[in-house]
Amino acid sequence: MAERTALAIRDLAVQFESEQGVVRALDGVSFDLHAGRTLGIVGESGCGKSVTARSILRIVDRPGRITGGHMLLDPGTPQEVDLAALDPESKRMREVRGGRIGLIFQEPMTALSVHYTVGNQIIEAVRQHSDVSKEEARNRAIELLREVGIPRPETRISAYPFELSGGLRQRVGIAMALAGDPEIVIADEPTTALDVTTQAQILALLRRLQAEKNIALMLITHDMGVIAEMADEVAVMYLGRVVEFAPVQQVFAAPRHPYTRALLRAVPSILATPRQRLSTIGGAVPHPGSRPTGCAYHPRCSERIGAICMEQRPRPVPSGEAGASCFKDEAREQAA
Repeated sequence: MAERTALAIRDLAVQFESEQGVVRALDGVSFDLHAGRTLGIVGESGCGKSVTARSILRIVDRPGRITGGHMLLDPGTPQEVDLAALDPESKRMREVRGGRIGLIFQEPMTALSVHYTVGNQIIEAVRQHSDVSKEEARNRAIELLREVGIPRPETRISAYPFELSGGLRQRVGIAMALAGDPEIVIADEPTTALDVTTQAQILALLRRLQAEKNIALMLITHDMGVIAEMADEVAVMYLGRVVEFAPVQQVFAAPRHPYTRALLRAVPSILATPRQRLSTIGGAVPHPGSRPTGCAYHPRCSERIGAICMEQRPRPVPSGEAGASCFKDEAREQAA
């Protein structure tokens, strides 16, 4: 039986207005998050991964704003609510933010306030979403620290962030994300700036917590190795759009979009010839304010098939279905 859809994103558009013009950071993003499963969001820096996460929680920095689309929590049920239609400062949105949906921020070294102990910060998160006393919130904070594998939580609850290692700070960040007992957790680059041993421990912790709590996990990363280990489905993003969506096995065995293939070629392999140069993707992600005409990837694509790639936009990936936003992939489907 298919897992329950916890969150459905449909044609989400976000733009930033400035004196230099309008920047379309997200340009019609669609995907589903399912309870108990992990959706990996992958792409280079500047593709819109973190803006997607912040949009879901309605914490996009000004002058950014949602200009279109829907973010449906509990879609298809009587409890369905469109987060895109809520006031970011409303009581309902504050209940969702940190309560129904938790966020693990990208940088463990700076995500916590240096002015308060980690206990104070977790206790605040607990009391924000639960009607409990300070003593009960403190006990819950200690329980959360123990749950995420921090030794001596009764002592560490009084520590300041600068007294903890990067790995312990990331565990504190995970504890804060779980303080409201969320059904959905967004992990934005949860292993950034951590050594490989600590990275493995954090990923194992996320897997365990997901299995125990049946969490819908949205994992944002640029590391294809993390995607291979953690994800059930993968959404590949480029310049604010999902250019490929598929089960993780299909993405690695038979990627359909040239950008996905280029990302995979750039992954180091233990089977490679010693001292062989790594494959690179030529050029850089264009600025969202100066998008290329046609397919956004065509200036960097070694597989473009002619004027159609430069003049027309390929169809978007159908929501919830495996596919690629690419004219070459369309031609392949028609030939089959």
